[in-house]
Amino acid sequence: MSAAHRILCVYHASQRDDRVSRMLAARGYSLEWVNPARGEPLPADFDRYLAAVVYGGEQSANDDTPAMQTEREWIGRWVERHKPYLGLCLGGQLLAAALGAPVRRHQRNLLESGYARVYPEGNGAAILDAPMYVFQWHNEGFDIPDGCTRLARGTRFVNQAFCREPHTIGLQFHPEVTAGIMLQWFREGGHMLTSAGAHAAETQLRDARVFEPIVERWTERFLDRWVGHALAAHRQLPN
Repeated sequence: MSAAHRILCVYHASQRDDRVSRMLAARGYSLEWVNPARGEPLPADFDRYLAAVVYGGEQSANDDTPAMQTEREWIGRWVERHKPYLGLCLGGQLLAAALGAPVRRHQRNLLESGYARVYPEGNGAAILDAPMYVFQWHNEGFDIPDGCTRLARGTRFVNQAFCREPHTIGLQFHPEVTAGIMLQWFREGGHMLTSAGAHAAETQLRDARVFEPIVERWTERFLDRWVGHALAAHRQLPN
């Protein structure tokens, strides 16, 4: 299979049955999974892949463990090669850190867990044409790296999306998360919902019934645009 049909998926938890990978597979892409948090090595041959999707996890982009240090460095090399990249929550924070921007906790130590509204900003209309409620679960957020553009903002964590190139995007929110994944996260990390700022599990599930269909349609459109930019970038790379 050619690199134009292979996407690397970097994950940090057990959950892999998500909206983004489902949609990419439905579009005919072969997905290759690697979990550096479990000691699995990140690939050295970037040319085997069209793009990379880096998922969330319980880790912090600031962790000084060998695994996270290696992943930050790997991401830095990946984007310096102008390889298409999509970071989801921790993946967006790791992209920001790899590009030299701080990742930090909320100034009042709040957790953002549940559906929250995000707003397009500047060129953000290219990915978000109107305010939208999206699923969040994080207590850290990224600054916008130098040379990058903020695409969406929020209320509790201002920076919600940024890009370096049209095919290099970091998101603070979780378009990949379905109601099924939410239930798994409640089982595994429900104790976090007692933290200041978190929505109750019942509220999150009620909101999911309203907002999931909207996020589903948005993610379809967003991935089509991102993959289109990725293919254009792939064609421009030297053979």
